[in-house]
Amino acid sequence: MKRRRLIVVLLALAAIASLAWVFRQGQPVPLAEEEVRRIACLSYAAFRLPGETPLDPSQSVTEARLEADLRFLSSHTHCVRSYSVSQGMGALPKVAQRLGMTVMLGIWIGRDGKLNEKEIALAIETARAYPDTVTAVIVGNEVLLRGEQPAEALVAYISRVRAAVPQPVTYADVWEFWLRNEQLADAASFVTVHILPFWEDNPVPVDHAVEHVLSIYDKVQARFPKHKVLIGETGWPTVGRDREGAIPSRVNAARFVRGVVSAAEARNIGYNIVEAFDQPWKRQLEGAVGGYWGIFASDGSAKFPLHGPVVEEPRWAFGLAAAGLLSTLFAASALVSRQRPGWFGVAGLIGGGASAGVALAVQARTVSLTARTPFEWSVGIAFAAFSLLAAFMLARALARWADGGRVRAVPAIADFLGSHSCLLALSRLVLLFGTAATNLLLVFDSRYRDFPTEWLIVPATGFGLVALFGDSAPGEEHEERLLALVIAATLPLIVALEGLHNIHALVWAGVGAVFAASVLLPRKAH
Repeated sequence: MKRRRLIVVLLALAAIASLAWVFRQGQPVPLAEEEVRRIACLSYAAFRLPGETPLDPSQSVTEARLEADLRFLSSHTHCVRSYSVSQGMGALPKVAQRLGMTVMLGIWIGRDGKLNEKEIALAIETARAYPDTVTAVIVGNEVLLRGEQPAEALVAYISRVRAAVPQPVTYADVWEFWLRNEQLADAASFVTVHILPFWEDNPVPVDHAVEHVLSIYDKVQARFPKHKVLIGETGWPTVGRDREGAIPSRVNAARFVRGVVSAAEARNIGYNIVEAFDQPWKRQLEGAVGGYWGIFASDGSAKFPLHGPVVEEPRWAFGLAAAGLLSTLFAASALVSRQRPGWFGVAGLIGGGASAGVALAVQARTVSLTARTPFEWSVGIAFAAFSLLAAFMLARALARWADGGRVRAVPAIADFLGSHSCLLALSRLVLLFGTAATNLLLVFDSRYRDFPTEWLIVPATGFGLVALFGDSAPGEEHEERLLALVIAATLPLIVALEGLHNIHALVWAGVGAVFAASVLLPRKAH
């Protein structure tokens, strides 16, 4: 009986931990008072609302949109950096001139030579028309990183533009590519490097990120002593997967932006923060993390202040509300049960419901931030539904067990027809399949993949407890065992690839191990 009561205590502690985590997300975090009043320059792309993307050549932005955006940004910066002059972006200097702002004009260089020529011709015309507003022309952005043109072609492009416009001309890329292709500096007026601690091959935690930026800047400046060096991009994401010890968050983004701006201005280093607004379309190229580098959300709301405390999750109260609602519904289900649980069972249902509510709130946030297509919305909602269904049924089973009843093991999918636990069996199979598929993607294509721990943590814990205390399984579980073997085999590889500093990876590995063990470990009847 003590062991049964212990389960209720553990469920209660899990619920308390979940609620404490939610509460902490909503508390202001004090940061070092490095007050930032204005940012020297911000990367700007107008394609920021749902459905907008520069990847669709038929889409174009209006001059009215450009003016509205720049009028808003003018209270935060005097300069914007663009990346293209096509699809309506060529009107940016015209709008900036009216508002007293300046533009670092970008020319998009890709694989298509004809499109490159059109961009170059329009950019030259634009730069000549606005010699005071366009302060520099940037010929190409991370072209070498993408492997779309050789360095020799870029040198030719840069030289042509430099001979045709009165402004200084440069090329922008990750700092390593400048060190590998020093001939670019001979063609350019100055050197423009991207220093993004989060995306480094060896990611840099936010506590050391500003120091890293300054160190790389000094390294590049020492390599090109005759050239001015501009930090063309630096920033920090607010949403997405961890990369080793580099963690996306609002608090970390605020800490980094404040720190790098203060340090750069103290040393009189030219810099540009990426970026003004979140760009949801970038999720197609870089996963969830790619869409959330903005100082402002895509709707224009501020994601964090540039001075004072920062709240990680402004909508944290939704988590508490979801926990309260589901704990009430889980407990109320006991009233319509044939075998009503006692007080310990009801306490277990309340604890399980609270944890499931917090997980559901996080799942809803994740889907809203990461889903890009109807298919992705459907998959996200479906997994949330199966996760919630499994959590509810497992909480009911454990509540009965806490009051002295028996827990039937989850049947194999081959045996679920006609079983009392058919929905639970189906939920387990779906979650096993989703976990196995996620693990394979994390092993073979991990850079932009997230760890969907919020979908799995509550049902995996429940399946583990049921496997530990339930009767032996009624079927062979061939399908389930195969999927569990895939999960178990890939978890060590994920940890090895991600490193021991990646908390998301470690938590995912622990939850996945419990889930796989609930299927693979031998069980005896109790």
